[in-house]
Amino acid sequence: MPKIQVLDKHTAELIAAGEVVERPASVVKELLENAIDAGATTVTVEIRGGGVRFIGITDNGCGIAREDVPTAFLRHATSKVRTERDLESIGTLGFRGEALASVAAVSRVELLTRTAEEIAGTRCLLEGGENPRLEDAGCPQGTTILVRDLFYNVPARMKFLKKDVSEGNAVAGVVDRIALSHPEISVRFIREGREELLTPGDGDPRACVYAVFGRDFAASLIPVAYALGGIHVRGFVSKPAGSRANRTMQHFFINGRYVKTKTAMAALEQAFKGSIMVGKFPACVLYLEMPPETVDANVHPAKIEVRFVQEKPVFDAVYHAVKSALEKGDAPKQAVLPVRVPMASPGLSGVQTHFEAPAPPPAAGPTARENAAAVSRDMLDALVDGDPSPAVSPPGFQAAPGTGKTGRVPLPRHTVRPLRDSTPDYYVGGSVSVDILRTNPSGPPAKAAEKKEEPPAAAPEEAAEEELPAVRYVGEAFHTYIIAQRGDSLFIIDKHAAHERMLYDRLRESAKQEAQLLLEPAAVTLSREEYTVLLSVQKELAEAGFEVEDFGGGAVLVRTVPMMLDGCDAAAAIQEIAGGLLSGRQEIAMDKLDWIYHSTACRAAVKGGDESRPEELKALAERVLLRDDVRYCPHGRPVCFELTRKELEKQFGRIV
Repeated sequence: MPKIQVLDKHTAELIAAGEVVERPASVVKELLENAIDAGATTVTVEIRGGGVRFIGITDNGCGIAREDVPTAFLRHATSKVRTERDLESIGTLGFRGEALASVAAVSRVELLTRTAEEIAGTRCLLEGGENPRLEDAGCPQGTTILVRDLFYNVPARMKFLKKDVSEGNAVAGVVDRIALSHPEISVRFIREGREELLTPGDGDPRACVYAVFGRDFAASLIPVAYALGGIHVRGFVSKPAGSRANRTMQHFFINGRYVKTKTAMAALEQAFKGSIMVGKFPACVLYLEMPPETVDANVHPAKIEVRFVQEKPVFDAVYHAVKSALEKGDAPKQAVLPVRVPMASPGLSGVQTHFEAPAPPPAAGPTARENAAAVSRDMLDALVDGDPSPAVSPPGFQAAPGTGKTGRVPLPRHTVRPLRDSTPDYYVGGSVSVDILRTNPSGPPAKAAEKKEEPPAAAPEEAAEEELPAVRYVGEAFHTYIIAQRGDSLFIIDKHAAHERMLYDRLRESAKQEAQLLLEPAAVTLSREEYTVLLSVQKELAEAGFEVEDFGGGAVLVRTVPMMLDGCDAAAAIQEIAGGLLSGRQEIAMDKLDWIYHSTACRAAVKGGDESRPEELKALAERVLLRDDVRYCPHGRPVCFELTRKELEKQFGRIV
């Protein structure tokens, strides 16, 4: 039996440090919380080498007295908790007294600090948490702590760190959340010598959100302000149209602390129920203020999870706050048409009561609606005639260099998606249906009314292979399901699932996707986690037709999209791909390109609820029923189900 022994001090400290210091982001979080607790109004964070080589944090807080500096690096030494009762109402971000000791145990640390009462500052040097050396130093009031060579004495931990870019993005995410949690503090973040973030520190949450996430995200938010039962909820939620593919843009802060709380998440999503699609999640920046004794932050080593004495009041406060904000801020706007009031003619008395709407300007060329109709007609002709390469390009776009595609004269960006008419969106937006449905099904092809020419007769051997029951198009239910008959069976086809599968298969069959160049690159704001995972698959994105550049600060620039994708959906497509890659990274680690194809096909496919023409639906039904390669969508859902004549007659009691 192994002998039980007490670990030596150094080994015990390394083990304890592992609970607190997981990666550079953990160091930055702990030190930033100390700066906030010290009353700082300005904080500067600088990292190099993803934070592994260097972390520097400077604040203008109260500083540390010289006699307290050696004690500050001892484990369980803190100025924030005195007795057991203090743990019942924690009002500071830090309280365990483990941060400095843990950081010092696994790195080389230099500390510069001075209080307002001291003339000279103090400099302290430590390596591996051992033998602190103190000396006088000139420095402003506050504290500067420099951390070098993280995990230099723990090689096992070094092996599990990611690339510098990934570690740096994780640090940036921590800085973003700290900045959002305290808008009254000006936070500056410098990465590899370049400033990436500077918040104003004026106490305005919207200004802070603007600095962290950019103008577009900040402009799309709905303000929240509500109080219920001693719980105050303020901040912002996204409009339903701004929903995301995951929860990475949900930020909750309780008493100035960033937390992950399932209670608040559930309340938020319940308030949005019925306003967003299933599988989509709202974004938010919500600040909750409640009595400290009603929340316990001492339940997780990283202090990122909390427990509530009573969860229902928290749920109710968040739910009603968000619900009332949505009712006020996302109400439909009433359209107001401009009118012209003619001037009264000389000699006429009274006021003219006739109002005349302005006449539309003369058309300078084909309208967006006419353009869309032309595109749709070309696509249908290609479908009927079996044209192997119809020259149809989406209006408002030009082919990317080197693709060999020629298209129409580019139109202004606002004419890319015309007003809804009888032409379905997936025909208006691009060449998706041509590329998928141009292949004639094995059975009789669909025929347009305006086509008078008879198709060439099939060869005898081909006709023998195609002796399958003809597909009869019956109709469409709920603008979603195609009803078709073949032989003695009735088929119900999900048009979105079928179209999505066809697009997905085409993407996988192509070595490299043709891309269309956006007339105006689309800037997409992502969470730091999404930003990191998306930049890691730039090669795969390029193969799929997406040219994506790093725009800095958690944003990317999209220059090209696949030909089948409507350019108006570029930002939404990138958000969806990034969210899917992040949420399912374990499952798709082996085939990221496949997931990109999956997301692209889903977004480009015709949507349930969209209006479609009978010719289009008939062609889709024939492709599904006369081929065996369209049975399940990429999600695994069935494309159609069969109801036989015998089963139908049993339902009506015609047969037993």
